[in-house]
Amino acid sequence: MSILKLIIKREFIAKVRNKSFIVMTFLSPLLMVGLAVFVGYLASMKADVKQIAIHDESGLFVSEFQNSEEYQYVNLSSIDLQILKDSIVKDSYEGLIVIQKPLDSTSFKNNIEYISNDSPSLDYIDDLETIISKKITKENYKKLGIDTVLIRKGIAKVDIKLKKSSGEDTVKGLNAIKVGIGGAFGYLIMMFIIIYGNMVMRSVIEEKTNRIIEIIISSVKPFTLMMGKIIGTSLAGILQFLIWATIGGLLFYVFSIVFDMQMGATSTLQNGIANGANPEKMATLQLYFNELMQLPIATILVSFILYFIGGYFLYSSIYAAIGAAVDNETDSQQFLLPIILPLILGVYVGFFSVLNDPHGTIATVFSMVPFTSPIVMMMRIPFGVPWYEVLISLTILFATFFFVVWFASKIYRVGILMYGKKPTWKELYKWLKY
Repeated sequence: MSILKLIIKREFIAKVRNKSFIVMTFLSPLLMVGLAVFVGYLASMKADVKQIAIHDESGLFVSEFQNSEEYQYVNLSSIDLQILKDSIVKDSYEGLIVIQKPLDSTSFKNNIEYISNDSPSLDYIDDLETIISKKITKENYKKLGIDTVLIRKGIAKVDIKLKKSSGEDTVKGLNAIKVGIGGAFGYLIMMFIIIYGNMVMRSVIEEKTNRIIEIIISSVKPFTLMMGKIIGTSLAGILQFLIWATIGGLLFYVFSIVFDMQMGATSTLQNGIANGANPEKMATLQLYFNELMQLPIATILVSFILYFIGGYFLYSSIYAAIGAAVDNETDSQQFLLPIILPLILGVYVGFFSVLNDPHGTIATVFSMVPFTSPIVMMMRIPFGVPWYEVLISLTILFATFFFVVWFASKIYRVGILMYGKKPTWKELYKWLKY
């Protein structure tokens, strides 16, 4: 055990004293906060107003196009169409809406064009089609003698209110928020596995390339060395995350004071009430806030730590085995895809299955599979997963970790002293029998 502690200490100190580790530990929060501020600044900037020319021979649609912060419409129906087309070529206008006068209203749909040098967005074209189709529909109603006032009165708007079985009001879109919260924790686990798993692999490759491993392995068992690297690197990673969280929190706090920004749901509600916001909207915000406060926050945080540890140890043992089997990072690429695929599958299952049916068969099964459970289960927990399912999932995860450690240590034991040849999957299988 004392040897394991020495290896853990050595790996931890080697990582935290690395210049790149120190620089990125303190620079990353600054970059992230700076990026968030920059994105917020860009979002607050108004986009350039695009001028759209209109050539409406019918004269029915010009008044239907209303100017906005993004688009400004110019009626140029009296100007020759060819001259307007030439102006589009010269970029005088962003686009040109051409509405030719049809023989009858039913042929309008074949007499409308949008001319532009650049392809417009689908949303913008959908808006144009909606505006024009509504106007044509109104004209058809007039010709058929249909009272449009009565039609508008007959249109029913339905707003279904959601309630729990206990009688409490709830809100729409809550599932997406829950998946987003769980997905954020799952994404952190995935990024930690990829970043620090690769760090374990590079550490093994570096020592193997420098032939230091031959000296170390003479006094340390391969299994002990592998576990020391995994634990030492994980401790360095946890320290880095704690520093990031502390610096990031302080920076956001400073920004909130210096720029007088109030953050948090409570301050949003207070500001809305103080500014006389719509009571219905404020009531909806209050419902969202109440629902978020009812989430199993303690269970989420504890589960995050446990799945964080189990998932990282599980994958890091595989990364260590790969590092022992190859001589350089280039050779390791052929083995990395099978590691990343389960993580990608977990994200896919989480967002497409948990969102629609958090307690369904697919979501439940993949939350038990150890290679996807750290991500999928973290997305399910905000929906209220029974404690025994979480316990079963964690038991399977850690049991698989011990099995994979044993499995990987056999590859590690042989591969750590192999040089000069790219291993194949067949050779890795043979090493398991030694």
